[in-house]
Amino acid sequence: MSDKVVPVVTRSQELDDSTLQSGECVRKSGVSPQHTPATKLWFGRVSNEPGHRSPPHHHDEAETGGYVLKGHGRIYFGDDYKEFIDLFEGDFVFVPPFMPHVEVNMSITDELVWLTCRTPDNFVTNLPDVPDEALEGYRRP
Repeated sequence: MSDKVVPVVTRSQELDDSTLQSGECVRKSGVSPQHTPATKLWFGRVSNEPGHRSPPHHHDEAETGGYVLKGHGRIYFGDDYKEFIDLFEGDFVFVPPFMPHVEVNMSITDELVWLTCRTPDNFVTNLPDVPDEALEGYRRP
């Protein structure tokens, strides 16, 4: 006889921050192998305080989907992080596996909040940092 299968709920106050991180970009798991029976999915809340950013990083073999809940984000990528795309509330983004990038909150007054989903887990490989001045248009408060 098998165990009964039931949904697993993670309440907002129970989000798990023991997942991999990158600098000032804070990831909290909602559904993940860290604290649910999930084995092929990481789904969580990511936030950047005003003017904060991640260091350069990639997510190994994980495909990444993001959805901006609040704020103005920017993802720098490409040679020397010279290319970028801007994201606003309601936008979705796909980041391919192994793509080096920097996630930035472009506002110096408001928090950036997004939901992120990865398969199979929240892999984060941090890369050598770049100076703020190398990121076109980026500034801290």
